Amino acid sequence: MATLPNPLPSLATSGLDLPPGSLVNETLDGPWHEPLLWYADGPAAPRDWTALRTAGRRLGLLPVLVHGGSRDEWPEDWDLCPDTTTYAGDHDAEEVLAGYWAAYADDEVDSGDAENGDADGDNGVHGTWPGLAPAPAREGAADPDTAAAELADFITADQDGRLSGARLALVPARRSADIPAAMGWSGPMNHENDVARLCAVLRSWEDRYDARVVVLGFDTMIVSVGRPPTTPEEAHALAAEHYAFCPDNIDQSPPYDLGVYAEKRVLDQEVWSFWWD
Repeated sequence: MATLPNPLPSLATSGLDLPPGSLVNETLDGPWHEPLLWYADGPAAPRDWTALRTAGRRLGLLPVLVHGGSRDEWPEDWDLCPDTTTYAGDHDAEEVLAGYWAAYADDEVDSGDAENGDADGDNGVHGTWPGLAPAPAREGAADPDTAAAELADFITADQDGRLSGARLALVPARRSADIPAAMGWSGPMNHENDVARLCAVLRSWEDRYDARVVVLGFDTMIVSVGRPPTTPEEAHALAAEHYAFCPDNIDQSPPYDLGVYAEKRVLDQEVWSFWWD
């Protein structure tokens, strides 16, 4: 695979009008040979996302909001792992999800762990891998990039919200789904050591659901959804993918049940949140 040039080393002479910020090359194994991302020193404001996306895209840079979380950990402390990250295009989303389902769903069904389900330890995860969900029948109401910008504006305008203080970052990527892999993000480390495999799923969600990566934290991800499922059948089919992608969303988070998760967190939802323990 040919690697696209990284525009970050020449960011200072790129002509971009950027606020004060920092280039990050710190990784789990020491300094990387080139910057992995740039992020601002201070909080983003509404409309900053759109301005930065418009200006950065021509250089091969895409925006993402980064957040320090409750422990105030910013990208230089995220244990980035670019050396173990492959290329998302080399992986098939169906194969990736089927493998996760076999590894995690079967284990949960057999475990009888009553802490993560009802009295019988039932979290609603059953059977063999059901396959990729079909794209929703209804078209999205807005352009997916507009939907992502609106979510970014909502987050940055909410100064009392749990994501207050989120900062804008620029990552060398051509599509939103590749942002985690481009920076060697290690948030799902306990689930998957090569985040490019998850990015293959994000690519599929881009195609089927107009999804865009909007926020990354140390081990969290928030995605805007321009074309969410609008029927219970569509939502339940997609919920299986969410479980394979991020089992902790169901196993370690209320309501601890895949069916309820589909109805409350997937059906008609224009924002998806993921957290890996």
